[in-house]
Amino acid sequence: MAKLFTRCRENFVCENCGQQIIGDGYTNHCPRCLYSKHVDNNPGDRGNQCLGLMEPVFVEVKSRKYIITHRCLKCNAIKKNKSVSDDSFEAILTVMKRS
Repeated sequence: MAKLFTRCRENFVCENCGQQIIGDGYTNHCPRCLYSKHVDNNPGDRGNQCLGLMEPVFVEVKSRKYIITHRCLKCNAIKKNKSVSDDSFEAILTVMKRS
């Protein structure tokens, strides 16, 4: 079976809020505003050419973890990702209230 995850350590500046992010190889989104960027087909592969901004549109709780659903503002693709301990709880609550 082919490996679907590639660890990719990258630092980036959030295109939504301007936060400087230090990536750890698993970083998928901005911990301040939860926005992401549509760069992967499979996690870490950087194979998607869309490059659209991914808006956090829904947060659900599964097994006591927050799962963030992102929607690409360019192509409308939907992706899910787990939140991490550094994520702003206020941002998580804001998305939950909107959805």
